[in-house]
Amino acid sequence: MKIAIIGTGNMGAGLASALAAAGHEISVGARDLTQAAALAEKIGHGAVGGGIAAAAKLADVVILALPFGAVAEAIKLAGDLAGKVLVDISNPISPDYKELTIGHTTSAAEEIQKLAPQAPVVKAFNTIFAQLLAPESRTGKTLQVFVAGDDATAKATVSGLAQSIGFEAVEAGPLSNSRFIEPIGEMNIHFGYFLGKGPSVAPAWVQI
Repeated sequence: MKIAIIGTGNMGAGLASALAAAGHEISVGARDLTQAAALAEKIGHGAVGGGIAAAAKLADVVILALPFGAVAEAIKLAGDLAGKVLVDISNPISPDYKELTIGHTTSAAEEIQKLAPQAPVVKAFNTIFAQLLAPESRTGKTLQVFVAGDDATAKATVSGLAQSIGFEAVEAGPLSNSRFIEPIGEMNIHFGYFLGKGPSVAPAWVQI
């Protein structure tokens, strides 16, 4: 698929590398064109880098690999997103990473949907640390990605992307269920960074 990765941080770089290696066409978008171009060159596999609008224009799926606080500006810069699947991987966390800044009655994903009503938003990858995005970091383990959204076709698309890089995609219901999935992401941060387990842990829903 043609995928735009918006953001050049650890999550953006990890997703771009894994998806490019799996055969997807990757465009990297960022406000800093130099960083976007450098990441694309590092990834290889035909990836290209440039501005946010240019990257989004080339793509069928746009992954917002950004902190929640940076998403609104990125959506403005992206231009017309009609007909594209928008993937939110964020957790709306405080600067010290210890708590959520919104929740209960809304979620980051739902707020992003309000900002981009012309594009179906899908929540995914928010419970996976960047260190676990590379398939070689998960040898012998199949980690779960919880996929929530209101558009069945968009969810199927994102589930397929997750599966293409070795994850188990778990149907997680409507986009409003992001209100529950985002606290799981925050709890994983606590396990990883405040409870001593390190960034090699991930939650799983086990069916007996």
